[in-house]
Amino acid sequence: MNEDINTLLNTTDVTWRLSDLYEGIEDPRIRQDMDWCQKKAVEIKERYAGRLAELAPGELLRLVQELEELSEVMGRLGAFSYLNFSTRVNDPEAGAFMQKIKEFGSQIEKDTVFFELEWASLPDEIAKRFLEEPTLQHYRHYLEAARRYRPHLLSETEERLLIEISPAGRSSWISLFDKVLAHQRYGKRQRTQEEVLTDLYSPDRHTRENAAMELTEGLEQELHIITHTFNTVLCDKMIEDRLRKYPEWISSMNLANELDDSTVDALINAVTSRYDIVARYYHLKKRLLGLEQLYDYDRYAPLPWLPQKQVSWEEARQMVLQAFNRFSPEMAMIAESFFDKGWIHAPVIPGKTSGAFAHPVTPSAHPYVLVNFTGTLRDVETLAHELGHGIHQVLAAKKGYFNSQTPLTLAETASVFGEMLVFRDILNQLGSPKEKLGFSAAKIESIFATVFRQIAMNRFEDAIHHHRRREGELSQDAFSEHWIETQSAMFKESVQLTNNYRIWWSYISHFLHVPGYVYAYAFGELLVLSLYAIYLEEGEGFKNNYIELLEAGGSDTAYELLKPFGIDLADSDFWNRGLSVIDEMVKEAEETAERIS
Repeated sequence: MNEDINTLLNTTDVTWRLSDLYEGIEDPRIRQDMDWCQKKAVEIKERYAGRLAELAPGELLRLVQELEELSEVMGRLGAFSYLNFSTRVNDPEAGAFMQKIKEFGSQIEKDTVFFELEWASLPDEIAKRFLEEPTLQHYRHYLEAARRYRPHLLSETEERLLIEISPAGRSSWISLFDKVLAHQRYGKRQRTQEEVLTDLYSPDRHTRENAAMELTEGLEQELHIITHTFNTVLCDKMIEDRLRKYPEWISSMNLANELDDSTVDALINAVTSRYDIVARYYHLKKRLLGLEQLYDYDRYAPLPWLPQKQVSWEEARQMVLQAFNRFSPEMAMIAESFFDKGWIHAPVIPGKTSGAFAHPVTPSAHPYVLVNFTGTLRDVETLAHELGHGIHQVLAAKKGYFNSQTPLTLAETASVFGEMLVFRDILNQLGSPKEKLGFSAAKIESIFATVFRQIAMNRFEDAIHHHRRREGELSQDAFSEHWIETQSAMFKESVQLTNNYRIWWSYISHFLHVPGYVYAYAFGELLVLSLYAIYLEEGEGFKNNYIELLEAGGSDTAYELLKPFGIDLADSDFWNRGLSVIDEMVKEAEETAERIS
């Protein structure tokens, strides 16, 4: 099946060239870089540890530059080990190599953690004096942001101990989870998870129902391992949050995103208060599909008029590049590099991680994109999404390693915007109102998945973290009860959730990889809906500000970087404006359905 679809779509040879980083796990440059990092970390510690308060501004600048240089080489090693592993999850050598790099990273961090601790503990008047120095302005935000963790840092001995044991902790359990799901096969045809999930978008109801059953049966076989892994990761976070005195399970993520708790609360409250949009749409969809009851496996069923053409890789490439070029030739040129220079991995193969991602790697190298391309229009939008990330990462690289690291909330800006450009391009090329309705409906569902579903998943996370802290370990049934409760709240009885759906929390890796991550998707989608509306109003005048936003990377907070667009994240009405755009899309679908009926 995999070979057939890859041959049909011409993706067999669309694999990335990791030799831009290293030739392979036996490349002697890996050992050379590790030796250099080890030596450099010791030198930095010997030269600067215990002396931050007495350094001259120029000396502090040199220290930060040396740390950045060290971090970049370590980032290169870590990126290579992860990218190599992500396409051969079942390969013991790849897994062992990634673990080796993780353990090495903890050793390096042990020697450099003094900077984070000493800088955060400096009296405000000394830190302020440094931050006002002209020579340190390039790193001002990086240094300011580092001090936000001040109330949550432990002693150097405690921090070093946590770093020492980290390779055997949460990250190891996450690797187990990834390996278990990548190894698992589903149904009589022994398909990958990606292939089964693709069937949920089939126009044939029996195919969708069968896919739901196969996915559930496959997950059930590993549910005892997955449940234990979830509980272990929840416990690990509970202990760390307690040690660091974080008041809530989400507090560390909000801090990492440089967002006030009130901003995140406003986002969540705004989205959950508009679950009626979801219910209205699915009632409409049930009517358009002619079904008496819409089940969970019907959610992504295409409307009868959605074009079902299978898109080849070359066609997908042209669709994405043309849409990007109409907005910005610079964006299109950067995106084209990913195709031409071997920065994308596209085929569906056994042992490859599911889903899609863009990895920034380091500014001295370039990003890489992974997709599992099956030829649907949805896959074309996913490709645009990940290339949007890649473009953002290339542009932000100009700021250097520390300043290019964009907080999760802004990291989705270019990806969702790129997806929107391709959607509008395809929509404009469709002829009949019925085709436009079919394609628009698919986009509405994609937006729902990014906004409403992600916030519902945030509510699930909130429930299981609080459950673990108040009542102890969760059973499989407890996880499932929280899942069904938070999902049902979103659908408001417009979708009937089956018993199969009860355990579908168990394959969502974000809950383990980055606890608290998912609200960033809703943040990014609602932000982009507002930005796109501004673009339609301003045209060319918008583009320069937008490119500058991408180039800024993480060199300032989202609050500051969005000011040129007149966006105030502290204003709770901002989220309602984005939700109103979604509401209008659903109203338009309702009106079109009425006309063509």
